Amino acid sequence: MDDLGYSPFDCDNHYYEAVDAFTRHVDPAMQPRCVQWAEVNGRRYHLVGGKISKAVVNPTWDPIALPGALHNYFRGNPDGTNIADMLREREPLPRYYVDDRDARVDKVHQQGLQSVWLFPTLGVLYEELIKTDLEAVKALFGGFNRWLEEQWGFAYRDTIFAAPYIPLGDVDWACQELEWCLEKGARTIVMRPAAVWTDYGSLSPADEHFDPFWARVNEAGICAVVHAGDSGYTTQGYDEDGFASSSMGRQRKYKPSIKAYNIERAAYDYLITLSLEKLFERFTNLRIASVENGSQFLGDMFRKLEQATRKNVGWFKEDPSELFRQHVWINPFWEDDVAEVVHYMGADRVIFGSDWPHIEGMPQPLDYLVELKDKDFDDATEKKILLDNVTELNQLQPA
Repeated sequence: MDDLGYSPFDCDNHYYEAVDAFTRHVDPAMQPRCVQWAEVNGRRYHLVGGKISKAVVNPTWDPIALPGALHNYFRGNPDGTNIADMLREREPLPRYYVDDRDARVDKVHQQGLQSVWLFPTLGVLYEELIKTDLEAVKALFGGFNRWLEEQWGFAYRDTIFAAPYIPLGDVDWACQELEWCLEKGARTIVMRPAAVWTDYGSLSPADEHFDPFWARVNEAGICAVVHAGDSGYTTQGYDEDGFASSSMGRQRKYKPSIKAYNIERAAYDYLITLSLEKLFERFTNLRIASVENGSQFLGDMFRKLEQATRKNVGWFKEDPSELFRQHVWINPFWEDDVAEVVHYMGADRVIFGSDWPHIEGMPQPLDYLVELKDKDFDDATEKKILLDNVTELNQLQPA
């Protein structure tokens, strides 16, 4: 590891939800419509909206796969190892994954990091499963956020900055939840990249219906993180639907599939829509961070924005591509070409995230330094990516 002379700020750390994360602060009368535990053939699962969720094999997490278990796979699998074999090794569940925030602070510092943004594992997957029951959505994520603040804190020891999850389906409730989060010291909020289910059906997140929410985000100057999750994307019959980054199919064998690109498709659609519907023209203080959504769509997205500008004369008051670069920060997948992202976005809009301790991420967060070595960045650019940009986003900047 290079002696950087500073400790980086990791914009993408995760916790694994404790067994009561989705129930501790949810009214028992609402839990059948939200999340419950069930045992099937000796294995525990979550019931989400009364249906078994198999988004993960073992939602108790114990034992747990090793951080970065799929690291070589995403590097191109140079050894030709079967993906199932990469996941065989397990470890007893460390408490700093689920509920010991002091131990997690120690771990963060041991890893050479200054601070981390902390995001859910299952929490970004469950809105899709109950989205048409707005009362359940509000009960579940209102309770989840209170568990999160109690268990991890929104700004714990100036090291762990856990992000409350705010679904927008009921805009009045979303505004109230945002106020509570701000009062509790939240530095970021998080949501999934998806259209929003409302009492009026599905709406774009940039629809003027949601302007009261975005107006308050704009006024408070809090960073809104759009993080990969279950965005409800379908494979149109090419593969089985349901959240997973790769498919096992009917034969329960891993196979390549277009399903692996759902995360990037969802982020592309979400982010370009914010521009096409002129959200950044209406709210000039918005800061949106795209985390764990990849970056390879950027080139095509900017081409589409340029085409939309030419074809729709007078629609945009300002260049949507330039507004995008002003208001959006991109955390590329670690295996993406970060130099390409800097080319499209500028060094001020690229942020480092390791996805630790997930299997798709880095075995250790600062393994990411290897990805920067051959990019010929100067020290100032490297520091922006590793520290300065996220540090700025982590501070509220009221309008």
